[in-house]
Amino acid sequence: MSFRVPSPLYALADTLDRPDLSYPAVAERLCAGGARLLQLRVKRRPSRDFLSNALAVGRICRGYGATFIVNDRVDVALAAGADGVHLGQDDLPLPAARRLCGPAKIVGVSTHSVAQALAAQAAGADYVGFGPLFDTTSKTTGYPPRGLDRLAEVCDRLAIPVVAIGGITTARASAALAAGAAAVAMIGELVLAPDVARRTADVLAALAAHARP
Repeated sequence: MSFRVPSPLYALADTLDRPDLSYPAVAERLCAGGARLLQLRVKRRPSRDFLSNALAVGRICRGYGATFIVNDRVDVALAAGADGVHLGQDDLPLPAARRLCGPAKIVGVSTHSVAQALAAQAAGADYVGFGPLFDTTSKTTGYPPRGLDRLAEVCDRLAIPVVAIGGITTARASAALAAGAAAVAMIGELVLAPDVARRTADVLAALAAHARP
């Protein structure tokens, strides 16, 4: 399939281990603020809980007309009727995921080098995530910050969309889009805001001037 990102903001619904947050509540606030491309990121939870949250978040996304991606788990993405799945380098290999998902589902892949990004494109990824772009505390990748120059190189060499991720704030997002990214992924900048919906709306407004046509 030929995937076009529906928004320059790729919002990640994650509680960041805060007991006062729930995945559906975070997703609701992100979508209420205008997020139309959302990934559910659940770590260290039983599969039953992951699926329960995915079903709830899927209903929320459908209600807002948002594209819904599940992180890591092809089985959960399929069981929840998600629009697609996002794979890490240590997850199910992309060809196997594609066989399970079929051609209609979106399959994205996390990459940390030009070689990994090119390999993902060659294997049939619909988009790649590239990072960490800057220092981040939301996820440990084992890779140092990639920086804007390497992001620009990846964007120049790939024909599929590139989503920049890792330590991206509102102030840094425009630089990532200017380097060629089709979208920027954000977690803490949105989820930890006092008003998640308002922060999401403000970020989208800030990105509008820099979004690629």
